[in-house]
Amino acid sequence: MRKLLQSNFSRLWKDKIFWLCMGAMLIYAVVYMLNGCRQATEDLSEYSYSIDQYYFHFALSIGLFCSLCSSMFFGTEYNDGTIRNKIIIGHTRTNIYLASLITTFTATLLITFVWLAAALVAVPVLGFWKIGFLRLLLFLLIVVLFILAFSAIFTAVNMLSANKANTFLFSILLFIGLLLLASLVYNRLSEPEMISGVQLTANGLEMTEASPNPRYITGRKREIYDFIVDFLPTGQGLRVWRLEVASPVRMLLSSLFLTAVTTAGGLYAFKRKNIR
Repeated sequence: MRKLLQSNFSRLWKDKIFWLCMGAMLIYAVVYMLNGCRQATEDLSEYSYSIDQYYFHFALSIGLFCSLCSSMFFGTEYNDGTIRNKIIIGHTRTNIYLASLITTFTATLLITFVWLAAALVAVPVLGFWKIGFLRLLLFLLIVVLFILAFSAIFTAVNMLSANKANTFLFSILLFIGLLLLASLVYNRLSEPEMISGVQLTANGLEMTEASPNPRYITGRKREIYDFIVDFLPTGQGLRVWRLEVASPVRMLLSSLFLTAVTTAGGLYAFKRKNIR
């Protein structure tokens, strides 16, 4: 395992896609946070801005960086015969798979760290976090674990797909699909319980009396929808970005469960895959 990790990390430091992702995340963080500073300084209302509102925006897109970096880095291993050579010289399939998972996880964490460090450029204007140090650590722990879940998902894709183009395409589409699913469910949960319309009267436009919203979800269905958002790593990203973490334990356990199941299933299939 140690030699596999050394080889993977040696390649990673030389990988152009990895460094492009790092650079893109750096620029993204600085531009986004400076835009938040501009909004805060130009807004003449009494609305209170803080770094909390912008700092976790990366949680929405980190899965994309994970899929991109992982698929481009490991997508060539079948075509180049790298996996076959690793097996020939005596490495077990379990160690090969786990080394790939650790490499993907580490690379994504490094990309995340670039955002966390670069986003501090907004501290002089927006100040430090108002959510408190312990809650900040909780949010970061949730992020680390759903990044682990993302890494497990995309490692399974990369280790089971022998075609680089298909691996890249499927990884990106899978992330987009998970993000759309989480967004759709989250938006349904965000529907207000009561809604008011607007009608034209002799006095102009007036609000009508509030009435129940037919799209508002209640009861058991709402609990299921809430669980889906907390279970999906993209849903957790939405929650963290919106600072709406109500069930952190469920989110942490969901990431661990998804990581364990995906890794076990992917490893089982990889052991039985015919590698030419």
